[in-house]
This record gives sequence, C-alpha cells and structure tokens, in this order.
Amino acid sequence: MTLSRPPSAEAQLAFLSKLQRLFAEGDFTATYKFALLVSLADLAVELGADDGASVLLSVRQIAERFVYLYWNHTSPYKPPHAGAGASVLSQNIGSQAAVLTSIAQFRASTGAATVLQAKREPEYASLITRVAATVSAQPLNYLQNFGGASDPFLYERAERGSVRLHPGISYCLRRFYPLVQQLSRSHWATHIKLNRRNHGIFGDARDLEDFLFSTSRQSLALIGQGLRKLDNNRCFYCGDSVTEMDVDHFIPFSLYPRDLAHNFVLAHPSCNRSKSDSLAAHSHLERWLERVVKYGDDLLGIGAEAGIVGDLATVGRVATWGYANACAAGGHAWLSPAKYEPVSAHYLDLLNMISA
Repeated sequence: MTLSRPPSAEAQLAFLSKLQRLFAEGDFTATYKFALLVSLADLAVELGADDGASVLLSVRQIAERFVYLYWNHTSPYKPPHAGAGASVLSQNIGSQAAVLTSIAQFRASTGAATVLQAKREPEYASLITRVAATVSAQPLNYLQNFGGASDPFLYERAERGSVRLHPGISYCLRRFYPLVQQLSRSHWATHIKLNRRNHGIFGDARDLEDFLFSTSRQSLALIGQGLRKLDNNRCFYCGDSVTEMDVDHFIPFSLYPRDLAHNFVLAHPSCNRSKSDSLAAHSHLERWLERVVKYGDDLLGIGAEAGIVGDLATVGRVATWGYANACAAGGHAWLSPAKYEPVSAHYLDLLNMISA
C-alpha cells in the first residue's frame, strides 16, 4: 500500500489562488456557499489526514454540519443600539433560505432548544434529509462556479449521495484552515449586512459575528457552573482558586471555532487573556489529556446541560491536527504569562494516547 504524498508547494499555492478567485468572482445570492466551505474544512480536520489522499464525505454529514451552523441563526437577532426590535436575519436575496426555514419549523414542532436536544428527536433524521436535499441541489452544485465558468477544483460528485474531495484538497483545507474559516465567516457576515431585507435591523452591528458564530453567554454560564463543581473553583492553568472565572477553549476557538464539551476548561481571566489564541504548553496538554479521559462522562454531562455536544474522538483529532501544524511551522505554545516553549514531536507523542 503506497501512502499519498502531500501536495507540492506549487499545488498549495494554486489552491489558495483558486480559493481567492472563488470569493472574488463567485455569485453569492445566499450564505450557503460560505457554510459549505466551513463544513468541508471542519470535516477535513476531523476526518482527514496530513497526506494527499482524497476524502469521501456523505451529503448527510455535510447537512448535519449545516444544521449546527445555522441553528442559532433561526433565533431573532437584536442589535446593540437602543430601541431596535429583534428579527430573524435574512440569508438569501429572495425568500428566506430553505435551510433556516426547515430548522425553524423543526424547532417549532419539537421544542428543541439546542442541536444536542434536536438529535434526540425522532424527526431529526427527516430534518437532515430535507437539509441534505437543499445542500445537494444548491451549494454543492454551484460553489465551484466562478469567473463565468465551472472549475471543480475542490470535489466531485460520488456514488450514493456523497462527494469526494480531490487528492490534496483535504490536506490544503487542514493546512489553511484558519484562513478558510476567516474568509468564509467574514464574507458570510458581510453578505448578511448587505442584504437589503436586513437594513431595517442593523444599527451598530459590531456584535453580528458573535451572534452568528460564537457560543451564547447563557451556554458559557452553564458550562462555567459545571466546571466550578468539577474543578473545585480552581484555574486549570495555574491551579489557584478562582473567584472571577472565564470559560476557556483549550484548543483555541480562533483555531477551531466549534464548541465541544471536552474542550472547555476553567481559567483565571488573567491566564485566559495571556494564553489568548495560543496552544497550551506540554505540561498543560498532558494534564488536559488526563482530564478528558478521567472526567469524560462528567464533561459530557456538563455539555449536555448547556446544549453542547461532546465527542472525545473528535476533540482528540482536532488537538492532534492543531499541534501537528504548530510543530511543522516551528510554532510555540503558551506556558504562563510571557513564557512560551517550542512545540516539538513530544507533543504529538502525548496525543497518541487520546487518538489511538
């Protein structure tokens, strides 16, 4: 069996060039294409590897990611300026996007408040079927059309309701994941701001991206309450008692912007600000790995209270991806305020215990 080699530097530059053209020359009448790019990048991180192999993804896997991305968007958005009402944002130039309509109808009929609750409902499979049909008919057909032509550089249709990422594409999506996420989410928010049907809603819309993509304050508060009990009110990083506390994403949210219950830790605000968007150092990683194995069920329960899924295997793959990229790039990890250490192969040896 021969291993697929990672794409060459020239192939990676070609990927970036075409990605830039897709954003600049593509026709975006709805936000679906941005959601599709985010979904493909997420799934490449979670299911791909650092080689040049192609990756097969089912349309239902992509549809489940769409439900996760759009779930909170079916709630009314209230901008921060005084006196404004709250309205559900329009994400299509014409009538409301079908995915949002399907999710809104599902929420109204089942009463599910979170995606985690939704997955327990018998109707959830039907919701995924409807969303998958929309994804298949619209963004999957048109994402790779730009500049007046079709350039299927990302994927091709495959058998049984699947798409196949071309050789090297999963590698590039993993390698340039932060860039793909930043571009997709920024253009997504801009598309909503420019939609005329939303002009009566916005005033000072500086919090729009937080509304669209960040964890709700209510969910974070519930996570914090659970972590206080689990960790006896102590900061995960320095070990001191916590009076004021932050809920920190151990693998930074800026690096991988998806909430997973096993990824939350309790932190002093000063430790959280100092660590910021950095990966944590070897000693912290070792304790975090011990923690997610030892308290995995407790963390699942804390996440369930806040409506946030837990998936130990996924968070392990995400951590391995993040540290492997940092190691390859000569990156450094945060140890304590103003102290960093190089990310070495020893980090990846540690991660084998959770990803094995």
